[in-house]
Amino acid sequence: MSVHLPETQYLDPEVLQKIGDLELIAREVVQGLRAGSHRSNLRGFSTEFAHHRQYSPGDPIRSIDWRVYGRTEKYFTKLYEAETNFDCHILVDSSASMTYGSGKVSKLEYAKFLAASIAYLVLKQRDSVGLSVFDTEVRAYMPPRSSMNVILEIDRMLRVTKPIPKTTIAKQLGDIALMIKRRSFIVLISDMFSDLDDVMAGLDHLKFAGHNVIVVQPLDSYELEFPFKGTWRFDGLEGEEPLTTQAERMRESYMTQLNQFLGDLSSRCMGSGIDYTLANTKIPLNTVLSEIVLKRQNLSGPSAQARS
Repeated sequence: MSVHLPETQYLDPEVLQKIGDLELIAREVVQGLRAGSHRSNLRGFSTEFAHHRQYSPGDPIRSIDWRVYGRTEKYFTKLYEAETNFDCHILVDSSASMTYGSGKVSKLEYAKFLAASIAYLVLKQRDSVGLSVFDTEVRAYMPPRSSMNVILEIDRMLRVTKPIPKTTIAKQLGDIALMIKRRSFIVLISDMFSDLDDVMAGLDHLKFAGHNVIVVQPLDSYELEFPFKGTWRFDGLEGEEPLTTQAERMRESYMTQLNQFLGDLSSRCMGSGIDYTLANTKIPLNTVLSEIVLKRQNLSGPSAQARS
């Protein structure tokens, strides 16, 4: 399906061309969020054809388009308008720690490009997408809409987003959960620099409400590798006291603590049934988006059904 692309600051046409026909939402989410009241009993008669998606194990055999198979020798299923009505909420952390960047693009700018690209993927699937921007409070909230013009509003919200020193993830995710009216697909984009118990409390709040949650953690390559040498002054971005020291003296301790934090975050997300992707900001956006989608597709197997 060809889609007219509005002129925006945070949608990169080259990235969108590279991600091509990626589909963000795997079958597990389709079954969990679209079943029941959002699906017509008169499938294929009272609903309008929307588009194809690649067949996943467990999809009804009757949904396969055999004409497409005859041309391509690949299995695709038909999706109808009544089957493509779900909400996606994208949550962007705008706290000051997100402004760090060793190169041209900070974590916050990377998050904005990522949010716009995910919004585009959702809208291309003819579903609805909304945006929330938060730090110590929810700074901006737009409920999901399905018109491609919503990209312009998302782009405007991202352009005016300014960083605030602190963030309180659990409280803000709880507040956002109260704004969401039905079970949804939620994408949290944050460096997650907060107390891990606080972070998981916020994420579990969303899971307990029945939402399907994915976490994308953008981190700068310097944060991940700590390549500093010599004497440096490290300034805290969220009110911490500055520290002047020999970088080599603290590298081992820093890397140990970072890897412990990342490992704990990843394992606890997995334990709560939450997708987790670490995004090095030096990695191209299309590579990160492909990784996110691949994880969604992997969830469509039997092991994912056992967890849901």
